[in-house]
Amino acid sequence: MTKAKELQAKGIKVIQLDVGEPDFPTPINVIKAAERAMENGFTHYTPSAGILELREAIANKLREENNLNVTKDNIIVTPGSKQAIFYAIMALVDEDDEVIIPTPAWPSYMEIVNLAGGKVREVPSLPDFSLNIEGIKEVINNKTKLIILNSPNNPTGYVMKKEEIKALAEIAIDSDIFVLSDEIYEKLIYEGEHISIGSIPGMEERTLTINGFSKTYAMTGWRLGYIAAPKPIALEINKIQQHSASCVTSFVQIAGIEALKPETPIKPMIEEFKRRRDYICNALEKIPWFKVNKPSGAFYIFPDISTSGMNSDEFCNMLLEKLGISTTPGSAFGGYNKNIRISYATSIENLREAVSRMEKLLR
Repeated sequence: MTKAKELQAKGIKVIQLDVGEPDFPTPINVIKAAERAMENGFTHYTPSAGILELREAIANKLREENNLNVTKDNIIVTPGSKQAIFYAIMALVDEDDEVIIPTPAWPSYMEIVNLAGGKVREVPSLPDFSLNIEGIKEVINNKTKLIILNSPNNPTGYVMKKEEIKALAEIAIDSDIFVLSDEIYEKLIYEGEHISIGSIPGMEERTLTINGFSKTYAMTGWRLGYIAAPKPIALEINKIQQHSASCVTSFVQIAGIEALKPETPIKPMIEEFKRRRDYICNALEKIPWFKVNKPSGAFYIFPDISTSGMNSDEFCNMLLEKLGISTTPGSAFGGYNKNIRISYATSIENLREAVSRMEKLLR
């Protein structure tokens, strides 16, 4: 991204397909709710765990949509879902504890485990990006504390199937392991369905569910997320927040209550993402250098570029320097040197221009 910014500073038009945030505005009803809160003087500290009304709204959402048996006492509102993940790992992982992370995976998972003093055990997924259940079983030992899941997945867009989730739940229960389930992309699903692993019988007391408002409601800059955890763990997580961030911005929490209302218009954004997904996948399948697994969710594709003879870093540099297209090397997501991540969180016009540039060089 730094190189892309340097080229842009020189006046070169760079098409950024490396951005991990929606390119849509925050819904106007959410903005207006925050404005009203500020105008009414709701600009001071709140309880560290979050205001009661928001925690109740989140708990209600999780009960109704995710079949999780939670109340407000299980909920901690955080400044972004990344912070929720940070708190959860810090609360659970001690020195030399092992954390299993199916890859490809968002790099922050690995780095936060390292910060906590834990040891990462990466388990590469199967060729279709489904979970390698047998591989996960093989790395479990008496030091294994946690498994981190992410569905829909960043960077692949893969949506876990019910049988995978049940199989992983069985492993967690049999081996007495916690599961951190990052569900930030749950609404961005185009085929299949989202299933929260915490809804599986026996998983209630060992699942920490992470979610937030950034992706579904185009609120990345608002920094609003949450964690649903067993009460004893939620209490420990709240202590971490009390002595670090203190609380989430007060009027942002009011915006969160508004965002969760059914009238918030998110369907047009999801439909547009699906249209872009279909376009970019169909277009890249016609270019011999790409092998595409069509994703079912999120707003990324993770094509194989091994026929190019380049690794992912070389390929991304080539796209940027020769074509003015910025993408993300697969090496960042657990050593996937034969893949790159392409984000279609940009306009269909930008996607068409990017494909046109690629066709001229890569065909």
